[in-house]
Amino acid sequence: MRAVRRLLGGDPGNIADALMGITGAGLIAVAAWGSPRLIGSEAIAGPSWLLALLPLLMGAPLVLRRRAPLLMWLTIWASVTLLFLFSDNSLRGLAFTFVLFAAAYSLGAYASLRRAVTGLILTAPVIAVIGHRGELALTFSQGEQGGHAGVTLAALQLLAFWLAGVFVHAHRQAVSMAAHSAALRRQTEQATAAERARIARELHDIVAHHLSVIVLQAAGARASGQPAGTTLEKIENSARQALAETRRLLGVLRDPDEEAGLAPQPGIGDLDALAASVQAAGLPVNLVIDGDRAAVPAAVDVSAYRIVQEALTNVLKHAGPARADVTIGCARDTVTIEITDNGIGEPGPLTPADGHGLAGMRERAAVFGGELAAGPRAGGGFAVRARLPLDGGLPAGEPS
Repeated sequence: MRAVRRLLGGDPGNIADALMGITGAGLIAVAAWGSPRLIGSEAIAGPSWLLALLPLLMGAPLVLRRRAPLLMWLTIWASVTLLFLFSDNSLRGLAFTFVLFAAAYSLGAYASLRRAVTGLILTAPVIAVIGHRGELALTFSQGEQGGHAGVTLAALQLLAFWLAGVFVHAHRQAVSMAAHSAALRRQTEQATAAERARIARELHDIVAHHLSVIVLQAAGARASGQPAGTTLEKIENSARQALAETRRLLGVLRDPDEEAGLAPQPGIGDLDALAASVQAAGLPVNLVIDGDRAAVPAAVDVSAYRIVQEALTNVLKHAGPARADVTIGCARDTVTIEITDNGIGEPGPLTPADGHGLAGMRERAAVFGGELAAGPRAGGGFAVRARLPLDGGLPAGEPS
């Protein structure tokens, strides 16, 4: 048994299929060559070559019931047709009942609905002819029903097992789709949470920098002995406290295995280097930056860079041979971002291992009250478009 398990790869499904094939072939072989009374079946008569091939053609194909259910079904009914043409046997008894019922169920359970219906349609003439002559009686009880009654009874029995398989297949697909949807939802939630933490860490660096400047300026002004020293002292103390709290916040957000980054956060000005690195990896990139990027706030500057970085990473991974165009527009109140490609693929449904995908890009846009749209282009390829308001999405006149 261990040798059989190793031969079949240890898959319980393969082992079950092998046992089904062996059982079916064995029952047909006993009916053809042995003592059919032992299994409650009728003896099969016919040419020796047919009796030799019948166990392989009718019983053994059950081995393929999961991997090639339509081929299994058609092979079994081809052997039934041979038996019908070269002998006067009636298809009744345990051997035929087991094989045909198992085949009908397997066709419905493991083939797509289109293939399962195709199998029934292709074998319907054979079922009709054999059933009409009263030579297809698949119940365990004996009966000599012929004509329309025989066709109807035989067809209904096979159809019942086929429908049972179809229902099982539909249920299995529903469970699989539900599990897949749940996995995608978890992936999206994890990507969103990870991107929020990443954004918060980047904002900490920006805020900490400005607070440090405030502390140094207030301390310098107070040390110079100029008036308003008390006020400057309060500014310095408040800034120091705020700086300490932001560092404490960063300690909560930072991953345990993440090293503290000492390099400055990247921005729109670093996109030239990013485009060069991506081009070196095999993706030609055309980068256009319009407007005054010096007026872009630091937080928006970082997020614009990250959106372009993630979008180009997706193009590299999923678009195949392609080129990308990146356009950044820096207006007075908005930064617009557009990344397009002419590839043949789309971003994968799951979060990439080294990025946060579309969910992360959307979260970055939402942080600033903006929006991000992504999808296939009409002429082929994929497009990502984002708008990042410089006022954080606040209504006009509302303080930020």
